[in-house]
Amino acid sequence: METPHHPQPPGTGREEMGSGGCRRCPYRAARRRLGTSDGILQEGVESSLRQLLIEAFVSAGRVDNITMVMGLHPQYLSSFWKTQYLLLRMDGPLPYHKRHYIAIMAAARHQCSYLVGLHMEEFLRVGGNPAWLQGLHYAPQKLRNLNEINKLLAHRPWLITKEHIEALLKTGENSWSLAELVQALVLLTHYHSLASFVFGCGINPEEDQDGGHGCWPPSPHSDSSPASDDSMGGSGGKDAMQEVEVLMERMKLLQESQLEEEGVTQEEMATRFELEKTESLLVAPSDLADHSLQSNVLCFVEDPEFSYKDFTRRGEQAPPTFHAQDYTWEDHGYSLINRLYPDVGQLLDEKFQVVYNLTYNTIAMHCGVDTSMLRRAIWNYVHCVFGIRYDDYDYGEVNQLLERSLKVYIKTVACYPEKTTKRMYTQFWRHFKHSEKVHINLLLLEARMQAALLYALRAVTRYMT
Repeated sequence: METPHHPQPPGTGREEMGSGGCRRCPYRAARRRLGTSDGILQEGVESSLRQLLIEAFVSAGRVDNITMVMGLHPQYLSSFWKTQYLLLRMDGPLPYHKRHYIAIMAAARHQCSYLVGLHMEEFLRVGGNPAWLQGLHYAPQKLRNLNEINKLLAHRPWLITKEHIEALLKTGENSWSLAELVQALVLLTHYHSLASFVFGCGINPEEDQDGGHGCWPPSPHSDSSPASDDSMGGSGGKDAMQEVEVLMERMKLLQESQLEEEGVTQEEMATRFELEKTESLLVAPSDLADHSLQSNVLCFVEDPEFSYKDFTRRGEQAPPTFHAQDYTWEDHGYSLINRLYPDVGQLLDEKFQVVYNLTYNTIAMHCGVDTSMLRRAIWNYVHCVFGIRYDDYDYGEVNQLLERSLKVYIKTVACYPEKTTKRMYTQFWRHFKHSEKVHINLLLLEARMQAALLYALRAVTRYMT
């Protein structure tokens, strides 16, 4: 198959279209369509976002709603785009059409019809066989063999073993090469996590897609707080303000106690992790919506009843805790991916670093705030619900900094995103800006992806040794 020509990805220095270009400016058009306020972005940041959106338009012929929402954080958007561009459009072990089909399989596990629809279009655009889009049973057996690991990565990655890897790599006409499998694993985790972001921010198809219309009102493109959007009056507004002050005070007390204390014992650290893991069983939303699978998604899913199950349940034999220091991204996962799928490890590492360190030193109406403690608590809580423990982290901080409504939101978006509701989005951090809530969703996206990748790559390493 002839390799299709693809333009440069955003953020790689492509010049803007000249005055002779016949397309309208995607930045103005997209902002007008989604109602983005000129007051959201500071000068300089707005300029870099404008450049990114123009390049996105040149690259893909459209500016989708995911790009617009991520555009609230241009530094992250640049890193995300470069990674996704490499995964889908640059040289790699898998043909282009199979990459998009794997994206469809991954998004379908979370009933994300938005991503399924996007990649059905892309699959056809790069020459994929239309018959495959009738469902998984019409695809080649080699792709169908990914179903088990797709299912586990999406819902219970701690169950992945070297035997799953071995089954895919065994000799035969439908076998995978190690390089192909690593690319497939990265694609699957990328799109599972992106489905979390889509549901977490309430992103819907564009107007030119079936069922297309912007985002949840209040849209993250208006950077007022949900409290002001919902016109909370009287005690509601005061309560939301009080939540901010309580969080600020708790962060201050934790920082002071860290300076004064000699440290918590390892035994106490282990106890606090187990307590947090056990308490996470009780964190479940009370207003789960019933999502019946749409036919265009159901045909790509086998065993649709299989879903996230709490890592630890009372009365059941729990799998051992994944001790983060035994298999780290920095020392193990990064080098393995780079060896088998060059350049991707570097871009993933950059993306993890960008989102983990991203800060504007603000919390709601407060400026000059060190938010590192809060960002670390969110990241580590996501890993906790997937059974990953950092031995040097005090999980007591999670309980201090993350209120129950935020924990419900985090666990829902990370573990069963298709059940996220607008009510969950508005109930936590009611006086925070929408851009701050999108920031949380970026942390969730990347923490979830890294957790699943660590389980998968550990299994690959065990197979290789």
